[in-house]
Amino acid sequence: MKSTAHAFVENAREAVADRRLHKALSNMKAGFQNKRAATVAKLPEFEALRDQGRDIKNHVLANLDLYLERFERRVTQAGGQVHWARTAAEAREIVEGICRDAGAKTVTKGKSMVAEEIALNDHLEANGFTPIETDLGEYIIQLRGELPSHIIAPAIHLNKEDVEETFRKEHTHLPADRRFDDVPDFTNEARMVLRQKFQTADVGITGANYLIAETGSTVIVTNEGNGDLTQILPKTHIVVASIEKVVPTLEDATAILRLLARSATGQEFSAYTTFSTGPRRPGDLDGPEAFHVVLLDNGRSALLGTPAQEVLRCIRCGACMNHCPVYAAVGGHAYGWVVPGPIGAALDPGLIGVEEAHHLPNASTFCGRCESVCPMRIPLPKIMHHWRTQAFEKKLSSPSFRLGLKTWAWVAKRPGLYAVGSRLAIGLLAALGGRRGRFATLPLARGWTDHRDMPAPEGKTFRQAWADRRKHEAA
Repeated sequence: MKSTAHAFVENAREAVADRRLHKALSNMKAGFQNKRAATVAKLPEFEALRDQGRDIKNHVLANLDLYLERFERRVTQAGGQVHWARTAAEAREIVEGICRDAGAKTVTKGKSMVAEEIALNDHLEANGFTPIETDLGEYIIQLRGELPSHIIAPAIHLNKEDVEETFRKEHTHLPADRRFDDVPDFTNEARMVLRQKFQTADVGITGANYLIAETGSTVIVTNEGNGDLTQILPKTHIVVASIEKVVPTLEDATAILRLLARSATGQEFSAYTTFSTGPRRPGDLDGPEAFHVVLLDNGRSALLGTPAQEVLRCIRCGACMNHCPVYAAVGGHAYGWVVPGPIGAALDPGLIGVEEAHHLPNASTFCGRCESVCPMRIPLPKIMHHWRTQAFEKKLSSPSFRLGLKTWAWVAKRPGLYAVGSRLAIGLLAALGGRRGRFATLPLARGWTDHRDMPAPEGKTFRQAWADRRKHEAA
């Protein structure tokens, strides 16, 4: 996928002015936040599970080579084949070669962010194949020629009217007077159109939520069942997954599965959790004749041993972006690459370069909501701070921004000067804004006050309040 992360500022400005986008994103609180909170509250051991999930993934990252090699052996023993891809280009070429060897013309695909990362659809189309997305959200945006805007809800940026317009434009063989009154009308139409595609596909491609080293199994989690049809009906099944998805055992996968759906959609478990181990065996009622796993690195191994390593614990639940005020304001497309939101701000600079993605770690208030809901306890603000430091050291930010930071740092390193300056500044602001209690405009804060008032400071400075508290505690 071609990145536009370097244009985040411009992308975000357009998104903030998009009223249709705001309408679509307004459903996030009820659709994700409230459901997650209700489901988590029913599981007393949820916090203990978060610790367990974190520890499992930390162990894997410390022994990644061991578990990947074990996974390869188990896949081979089950009759499958593992392919190693260092880059996106290598992964595309491997998948193309498998499709060509299978004599494929049509390829069905389950939802896969890794496939989006390597721009697999574009590559297949350019080489004579017809890829068909089968996840409803992915199918909709494929028809529209768009990219996913969310990890688990690719079409979250669209409203009902947008989807109806797309279906009427693309499904011209269906009656023009058909109605779209509710969700089942859309799903039934997509099901009817895609059914024939499932039955005639030569190759099915899925991603993987987990790769199990103990058994050589791959695991997908869906709510539509499209992933099952994608991997069972065609003669060849290709799994495209990144290397950090491996876990040691079935028990480990089960533990993390208890975190995934609750964090993602507020379900106790997704409707379909499918384990695949090799091709069809004698006596099996269904399954592919050939089973391939393409393992993608694409910059991930370079993160090992760095301050950003913990980002590789991510299980792609989307909870961080579901709770992020910045994502809720600009949506996913503004980030300019496959993985948006806080996890994108922490991961993307490591995969596509801090030079390309240096704006993304700054697209955060550091409020900490992302870390507080992350099921794997990834310290996202800490990792974003790491990338901010890298961008500053590489002089990627504007001269005025760098000068402002240096000035602030110079003052902050002198406690006496900082205390006097903050008291004077807060006193002046309080006096100027005292009448209304709010500022409609401030010269050095126009980015804020152009869109909302800024409260005038009240009471003591933080340092004064802290000193008073220490005195009270000492007494």
